Amino acid sequence: MRKVVLVGMAWLLAAALWADNDSIPRKKGLVRKAFDGVVNIVKEFNNVDTSYIEPQHYKFTTTLMSTYSFESYRIRSKQGQEIRFSPEARVKVGPYIGWSLLFWGYTFDIAYFSVNKKKELDMSVYTSMLGLDFFWRKSGNDYLIRSWKTGVNGTNLLEGDIPFGGLQVTITGLNGYYITNHRRFSYPAAFSQSTCQRRSAGSFMFGGGYTKHTLDLDFHQLKASLERAPSPDMTEKLDSGLLFNKIKYVDLSLSAGYGYNWVFSRNWLLSASVMASLGYKHSSGDLGDDFMIFRDFSFDNINFDGVGRLGVIWNNGKWYFGAYGVLHSYNYHKSQFETNNYFGNVKVYIGINFGRKKSHRKTYE
Repeated sequence: MRKVVLVGMAWLLAAALWADNDSIPRKKGLVRKAFDGVVNIVKEFNNVDTSYIEPQHYKFTTTLMSTYSFESYRIRSKQGQEIRFSPEARVKVGPYIGWSLLFWGYTFDIAYFSVNKKKELDMSVYTSMLGLDFFWRKSGNDYLIRSWKTGVNGTNLLEGDIPFGGLQVTITGLNGYYITNHRRFSYPAAFSQSTCQRRSAGSFMFGGGYTKHTLDLDFHQLKASLERAPSPDMTEKLDSGLLFNKIKYVDLSLSAGYGYNWVFSRNWLLSASVMASLGYKHSSGDLGDDFMIFRDFSFDNINFDGVGRLGVIWNNGKWYFGAYGVLHSYNYHKSQFETNNYFGNVKVYIGINFGRKKSHRKTYE
């Protein structure tokens, strides 16, 4: 799946770069004609009303960015007992450089000495008409058990957070969306700094997505951690419905939402959008040798998920700085088991565009 996504994104980016370069000679062979067709489509993706959206006038950009990441997982049994896991929030910093739609960068963890093995890969392509987000996340060993609640009164049985290295979560996702008012509303202006929104505008958005979640839980370690934890109710036992080895679920979704770019002052932009998804989920899991009756259970379900974005930026066409956050929420509900997961990041950045394009002589600064 990841190879297909990367090949498709590489084809789209290559077409975008070709569309941006007018000095390459063009031979009209069959392959050349097919590629020119893709180029024309990509150009149409960025066809905008320049009284609302100022196009990018530079070939390159460089950015210094700080990223604050967070996530949380909640699992709940049919008896109502639930446990919530989340790691400590992490902060990364690093430089980036961009050319057309391509953007490369490197970030390093401020807590570099940590033994955490968390890995992340995020790739996005934003055009005026279409957007594509690809993400892959694999958690480390730094989860904390934040709460353990019973189904009786919902009170937390723990007196504090408990370090727990027995949970590993892997998420792979691909989301695409179409922006209806793309000639006047610019996602890139807020989240990739490749255009400038000059007049306020909003747009409805429609899309779809694919997400695969895998939860690996060492339930023996979980039982031992909770039994050793200080608790106001030492008689409470861990619900057997939460003692699974692995849960996998695939989410196929259709989404709709709305976004608005508010230009509240010269060169300033506040952007907000919400996408709600109706997801069809197929799940399977292994509840361990102690519960053979539940081995290889599977079920289908439909639930609501969501993605929210909020950003503020100052951009005069050459220099820019700002911050934005993206929050993903996924839910799975069934009578015998449910899980809720949210994750996201907040990015603070400052950057400069350089290498003015020959076709753009006017200065907007």
